[in-house]
Amino acid sequence: MNGDRPCTDTPADWSDDQPADRLAGCPGGRLAGDGVTAALDAHGIVTGWSESAQQLLGYTPAEIIGTAVGTLLADTLPAPARHAVTHGRSWQGLISVCHRDGRILPLGVRAHPLLDAAGAVTVWYVAALHAGPVPLEAPYPAAHNGQACDPREPGEPREAGEPPVDDRLLIDWAFTQAPIGLSITDTEMRIRRLNTETARMIGSADTDLRGHRLVDALPHPAHQATWDHLRHVMATGRPARHESFSRAQGETRKRAWAVRTSPVRDPTGRLHGTFTAAIDISEQYWAQQRLTLLNEATTAIGSTLELTRTAQELADIAVPRFADQISVALLDTVYHGSEPVPGPLSAPFPLRCIGYAAALPSGPTAPLGCTTTYPAGSPLAHALTSGQPAIYPLPDPTLTSWLPAPWLPGTTTPHSAMIVPLRARGTTLGAAVLTRHRHPAPFTSDDLLLADELATHTAVCLDNARRYTRERATALTLQHSLLPHDLPCSAAVDVASRYLPAGAEAGVGGDWYDVIPLSGARVALVVGDVVGHGIHAAATMGRLRTAVRTLADADPAPDELLARLDDVITRLTTDRDPTGTG
Repeated sequence: MNGDRPCTDTPADWSDDQPADRLAGCPGGRLAGDGVTAALDAHGIVTGWSESAQQLLGYTPAEIIGTAVGTLLADTLPAPARHAVTHGRSWQGLISVCHRDGRILPLGVRAHPLLDAAGAVTVWYVAALHAGPVPLEAPYPAAHNGQACDPREPGEPREAGEPPVDDRLLIDWAFTQAPIGLSITDTEMRIRRLNTETARMIGSADTDLRGHRLVDALPHPAHQATWDHLRHVMATGRPARHESFSRAQGETRKRAWAVRTSPVRDPTGRLHGTFTAAIDISEQYWAQQRLTLLNEATTAIGSTLELTRTAQELADIAVPRFADQISVALLDTVYHGSEPVPGPLSAPFPLRCIGYAAALPSGPTAPLGCTTTYPAGSPLAHALTSGQPAIYPLPDPTLTSWLPAPWLPGTTTPHSAMIVPLRARGTTLGAAVLTRHRHPAPFTSDDLLLADELATHTAVCLDNARRYTRERATALTLQHSLLPHDLPCSAAVDVASRYLPAGAEAGVGGDWYDVIPLSGARVALVVGDVVGHGIHAAATMGRLRTAVRTLADADPAPDELLARLDDVITRLTTDRDPTGTG
């Protein structure tokens, strides 16, 4: 230490893992896990003096051991220190001490008592750091373990006249204990200070990184945005804000961050560095991603009235953004057109896979069309009977033993799975199984809610497709049964026919034709179209065809037949809608 100038060296780290100094004159003078500067007896007499104490204050052990510690003080102890000494409690704070060369040094002191069986103090161990005026390059000393050091018990009122804690300590404690990432860099982008949260995220201690360039401490290209914003702030002198989604070096999963960087200036306006605050906004980020996915799903799922297409749309939107693999299966009876059974289902459950997607470079063959039967007691059976989705951490033999190979991602072992039933209008149609092996995070309760929303929307679309398919098949069967199967032979004309609907989108309509033999080797060729689609149109078509045949038997003139047919249509319309409104 140079006696001609004040000491402005950066203080050592105050963390408990700092190596302890050997105490001269103190038997066994090492307090494990704490950097000890000096030892005092119960009366304040110096009994141990370390090399760091000699370097700090200039006194040799021979000069100081055996003297009262009060001779070193340049001012009276603060009230909290006196309170701690009186009650035999640990204390930390700032005091003023006389250097051997006459200078007065402010020291950050931490004192711990060693008690005997009766609770009386036998030895005081003291650790001290120089706490003089410190520029940006030498921040204030950190609080012990990042905790405020107050000698009073929790809830104990402050004594009358007891001065408040030094503002510098309060600022230091606040910086160290802040639940967000805080850092200070100089004009060369060298790290000058990190708080506990930032050091934890980076995976290195604050003191290990001080003086290092930020690009060296955070070398991954994912931090390019942080470097660029620091350079921008240094170049413009204006604060900047950005959001990033990356994985910190000391963590295993990616998180979203809102990062605010501001310039640090002295009273004259000169720029000395930057101050950065990083706030974890992962919850908001993932909530927004889930809402976006759900919004896209409501548009993408159910674009057609086809069962397999609808199930595949769910699979395509879930992988890889939400899951790494998904299988969508319907009860085999539902797939073949049977009406779902209302109320609780009973085992066994044959499930047919009709939708599948996997985020694998070379995954297993898609199990589309495969039917697997699940007995009572299996996880799939529980989901179908209870109607409740569930998360399964893997490996879980209760789940994997019931899933065939195509449901699990080949040789890659998933670490999390969900089973979500497909329910619509109070009935169960099937289930979806989702797994993760690439996503580092397992499924959460929020993911379960999202999966349930996706499954519910998909189930309604599947039920609509099932109802439409069933109704269309019924109408098509009815229409085919009402059209002529064998056309009559006639010497007047040669006839042939074929009925081909325009397309599935238009549905089954009331189009019809007929060939009616008449007297005198005549033939009536009839073509008609009933407005509308579905079963009602097909039934109306059948009634009109019968009416035409009945009227044709009377052999009226064509215009008279059409007039009578118009009367029939009017009566049919009135029977359908007695009000005459449609």
